[in-house]
Parts: sequence; structure tokens; C-alpha cells
Amino acid sequence: MKRFFYTFVVISLIICGRTYAQSGRIICDETCKSEASGNTSGASTTSAANYAVVSPVGRGTVEMIQQAPRLTTLDGKTIAVVGGSFMTSVTHPEIKKLILKHYPTAKVLLLDEIGTAGVYPAPGVVRRSKDEFQERLRRHKVDAVIAGNCGCGLCTPKECGSCIAAEYIGIPAVAIAAPTFVDQVFYTSLNNGIPAPRVAEYPGAFAAHTHEELLRNTREVVWPQIVKALTEPITDSEIAGNTKRDKGDIRDDVFYGTLDEIQTRFREERWSDGLPIVPPTFERVSEFMRYTDLKWDETVAILPVAHRNTTAWHVAVNGVMAGCKPEYMPILVALTKAIGAGEFRRTIASTHAWVPYCWLNGPVARQLGISSGEGEISAEANVAIGRFMNLALQNLAGYYVGENRMGTFGYPMPWCLAEDEAACVAIGWKPYHVREGFALNDNTITVASTLLWGNNMAPSTTDPKKIMELLAWDITERCQFALGSGRPETFRTVMMTPPIARNLASEYKTPERLEEALIRTARRPLDERVFTNYYANPGSSPEGRHSIQRWKSHLSRTEGAELTAKPVWHAASDEQMMTLPTMKKGMTAFLVTGDASRNKIQTMPGGGYKSIAIELPAKWNELTAELGYSPLKEFYIK
Repeated sequence: MKRFFYTFVVISLIICGRTYAQSGRIICDETCKSEASGNTSGASTTSAANYAVVSPVGRGTVEMIQQAPRLTTLDGKTIAVVGGSFMTSVTHPEIKKLILKHYPTAKVLLLDEIGTAGVYPAPGVVRRSKDEFQERLRRHKVDAVIAGNCGCGLCTPKECGSCIAAEYIGIPAVAIAAPTFVDQVFYTSLNNGIPAPRVAEYPGAFAAHTHEELLRNTREVVWPQIVKALTEPITDSEIAGNTKRDKGDIRDDVFYGTLDEIQTRFREERWSDGLPIVPPTFERVSEFMRYTDLKWDETVAILPVAHRNTTAWHVAVNGVMAGCKPEYMPILVALTKAIGAGEFRRTIASTHAWVPYCWLNGPVARQLGISSGEGEISAEANVAIGRFMNLALQNLAGYYVGENRMGTFGYPMPWCLAEDEAACVAIGWKPYHVREGFALNDNTITVASTLLWGNNMAPSTTDPKKIMELLAWDITERCQFALGSGRPETFRTVMMTPPIARNLASEYKTPERLEEALIRTARRPLDERVFTNYYANPGSSPEGRHSIQRWKSHLSRTEGAELTAKPVWHAASDEQMMTLPTMKKGMTAFLVTGDASRNKIQTMPGGGYKSIAIELPAKWNELTAELGYSPLKEFYIK
């Protein structure tokens, strides 16, 4: 049917005095021909090339549920008020008072009585906390759930997860959210099969409001919305459009127009990241498919958070749009699989704006010219793969700015780099992927995220112990969130140029030995940690509930404070002080990469890692030889 349609288009265009070009199915009018022949006179010579393009978005796999009717009244009902994020110690007891004041026969259960479901699990994943929460709701005969407070990118899925779990067993629910997180509640709920989620919007930032403001806003603004959300019937207009599913061949054209029209349409459909894209025509996408043994409709991954079925075809479409070369296809497939890993994904929605990035290991990176040297993340190939990652997060996984990518100040573009494995071997260190269990000449891609880019360190000493101590100080300064107010121990990637790695390797024969020294050395004074976690706590502030001395006792007990020698860089006169660890074994990736003529270290705190093998097609050497590449084995390292 598809090809019949194309034939009809061709005949129609010929009748209209146009010609059809097979390459990219570009349609060119008479003014194009005039330009091609050198006629540039007059204003009528403007090009009007047109393209037929395909969709970059996979099909959703979660079916919408039939929600239970809302309540007619809260009188005599059992209501669970759950959640522990963003000042719930103030808002939730007040909600309980309001319920009992207006509906004296109601029964209210708070978090410590009923618990919470946490983030609603992906399809097919059994999550014990969700199952236990639903069982408690049934056992206590709960009639409605109120959950909150949704005030950050990570807590919103966690808190509205209780609402989703309740709706799945026929219990009406409402989530309380700050204004910029309302859309995230809707998006998260729709992705998990709830066609008409309900939200009570709190007017502002929970943690920035005083105790009195929190109480007043709960009474005057939030409470009326809660009652309405739980008692007003769901309307057809609420669910209109949310249960629709695309049909037909995923290779069918979805739009036809000029380059400018395509850019506009893709922005309107949220298929682009705002930058210009290469039109994904059937022919261009088909060229990418030559570089994989996967069938066009073969599933690569069903990617959360949108739970879309991402096929090899969809990977290729986004590769075209990003400006990648067709031969990057095996890398893009592996990158897509890695994006779905929970250890990588968990932080992406945060308001703290973890920036995704990736790195390559193995001979295919060298064969294809993926840079591991000076300016690597700005090199052409590296940029294209980073752009694909940005588009894949949006089109394949379903991460959208303002809906579930909630970075307060936004995001730099994801990037791609490669490890300099020849430099690793020269100094006697195993490359990263070998330390992760792969063979030296295996091809892998690793995804990670960072809270920091730039501001690197340049040691002016060649003493390996002093370089280690400088790095330990840098690590204690670069914890999770500014001032290290988040978790005391976090994942990090430490990038070092070959000259620095060589000097360190003279003392630390393996990266593991370096890590052991850093774990002993990179300790933070307890008082610093207490001050920042008390006054810059990323969640609910302990100020007003606990004295700072009590908080110090709490952190000392729970975070492993010990009396140690003072850090060598610390100016205190005492020889010993109470310190806390900032590193844990296995949470730091050491990469030898970058300008081989410079002495640089870049420490990047961030999220977890996931490495995936890159699978090359059986005819890889034949295919790449056609493009002028040398055989893969020439890039092996012994």
C-alpha cells in the first residue's frame, strides 16, 4: 500500500510539472531546475525542495485503565494521606485536621500508618513496595489516597506513584504538586496507564515557605482542590486523546513538506530538541539499517519512562535526525539499550539537572574516528553521537523538558567521548571496560550522568602521592549537589589526561589501588557536612524540627563519622578531627582520555553507570571497506 501511494504521488507531481528525485524522495519544482542550470535571474528562483519524512517516536505499550468513579462525599470514608517529601511534616497533619473538621465521620491514616508505594514500576517489573502498599490499602479498606508533596523531579514520580498504585485497584487519588511539577504528575500518570490523573496545585515552592505560609496555603488553596479532585466525576474531555494509539506501518511517512516546514512540524510535535534536524526520509533511514543485522521492526528496548517500543527503525530515524553517519548504527543501538538501565535513568528527571553523557571503549571507536584526544567532546563524530543521545532521551525514552526532565536551570547538550586505551596499556592500567569484565578488544559504550562539567584541575607537581591528595581534595569539594548537601558518597567519573595517569601509575599500579588511597584520604570534616546538610538540605529542611547539634549527632551516627587525622589541605590547627567518607568502593570510574600534551584532571560527580557491548553486523568489514575504512583488526590493541 505504501509503494502504491508513492507511485500516485510521483504521477501527480509529474502532472503538476514537477520531477521526483529518488535520492531522499526530494521533490523539486521548476525553479529548482532553473537554479541547477545556472539561471539565477529574478526572484522566482527560490528553491522549494520537499521531503517525505517518517516518525522518530516508538509506540506506547501501556494500555489505559478504566478508573473507578470518584467519591460522592468524604463523610464516613477512610482516607490515606501519604508521602514524605517537601514539608509534609507541616502540610499532611494539617490536611488530616481539615478532613476531620469538615467530615467528622471520616477516618484518616498518615504515612507512618499506611506507608507509600514509591515510584510505580515499569510493566512486567514486580516491585515489593507497590504490592505491599496496595495490600495495606485493601486491608484498611481505604477509600481515597492523597499523596505529596511533589516538589522536585525525583520526588514527583515517587509521590504520585502512590496515586497510580491506588487507581490501579479502584481507589480515587489526588497528588499535591508545586506549579512546575503538575505536568510531571500528569505525564508520569499517563505513561503508567492513568487516563485522568487528578492534581491539587500548591502555590509555590514548599521548602521556601514559612511554617505559617505552608499552613495557610494548605487550608485556603490546596484543600478545596483536594475535595474537588476526589468527589467530582471524571469527564470524557479529561480522557479524550489519552487512550489513542497510532496504527499502521512505523515506516509510513507522517509528513511531507519543505525543510523549514519539517523543522516547524517536528518542533510542534516535540520530535526535535529545538535545534535543526536532518529530515528522516525513508531512504536515509534505510541506509542506516544496512549497518545492523537487526530487522527493521525488531525491538531494541522498551524504554521507560514512556514505555515505548523502540525498534531498530526508530533508532535509525533518530540517528538520521542527529546528523550521525549510517555506520554509527551499531553504536546507536547499544546506546539506546544502555539508556533504559535504571542505574543510569534514575537521576535524569531531577531538578538538579544531571547531564547524560557516554564514552566508548574498543577498536570500533578508533576505526570510526571517535575522538579521545584534545577537544574530544567537540569533535564532529562525538558531537553527532551526543546529539543522538539527546534526541533518544526525548523520542525513544520519553523525557521532555518541563514534564519529566525538570532541571531548574536546564541542561547542556549530552556529549560523547572515548578512552585512550593505548595510553592505558602504555602505563600498565587496564582500560575501563576491561575492569568491568570485557575483553580488551571488545567494543562497548557506557552511559553516565554528571552534575558538573568544566573547572578542571591542573596539578603542577609530578609527585604521585601529592597528585592523589589534590584529587582527594577535589573529590571532597565535588560531592552530590553544591556544597555536598546531598548524599555524602556519590558516583563520580574522574577523567585524567595521559601525562597525569602516567605519573599516578608510577605509585598506584592499578586504578583500584588509586581508588583505595582516595577512599582513605578523601574525607570531609563533619562540621562542614552538618552545616550544608542542615541549611541547604535538598529535601525537607530539618531547621525548625531539629537543632543543628541534634542534626550533627544524627549525621555522625548515620554517615560513619570517625576521629581521623585532619585532611592535609585543611587549615585547622588540630591534628585530628571528626570526618566523614565521601567515597565508596566501586562508585568511581577512572578514564584516561583527553589532550595528551596537557596535565589535567576533571572530576564529575553524578549518577550510576551502565556498559553495553556494541554488536557489529556480520559483514562489518565489507560495509566499512566500501566507505574507505581500514579493517577493524588494524585498530586492535595488543
